[in-house]
Amino acid sequence: MTEASQTDETYGKDGHQPFAIDRRQAKFQIGEVVKHRMFGFRGVIFDVDPVFANSDEWYEAIPEHLRPSKDQPYYHLFAENDKTHYVAYVSEGNLLIDDSDTPVSHPDIPFVLDRTADGYALKREQAN
Repeated sequence: MTEASQTDETYGKDGHQPFAIDRRQAKFQIGEVVKHRMFGFRGVIFDVDPVFANSDEWYEAIPEHLRPSKDQPYYHLFAENDKTHYVAYVSEGNLLIDDSDTPVSHPDIPFVLDRTADGYALKREQAN
C-alpha cells in the first residue's frame, strides 16, 4: 500500500478525519459548536489538550472558587459573545453542546476549519 493511499484511508468522504481525538478521552470534538456552562459565550472547537496545557499564571488568574481541575480535557475555541470575537481556553466541565444551529462568526474560522453540512471540520492541511 502506498503512503498516499494510507493517508487517504484515514479521511472520510468529506476529506476530513472522522474524529480528531478519541471519544474515550474527550467528550467534544474539533469542529463542534459549544457554549460555556456559566458565562454563555459560544464557540467552535479548533484544538484539544487531553489535560491542562496552559501557563500556571493563566490558571492562577481564575478565581479559586471557579477554578476547574487541570486533570480533564481543555478546548481551544474560536469564541464569540454579544460584543466581540476571541480565542478561549475552556475546561471540558465548563462546556455544553450548543444546539442553536447558528454558525459561529469568528473571522479566523476559515483559516482552520471548513463549514460543512454537519457543522465544521478541520481543514485537511491543518490535520496532523
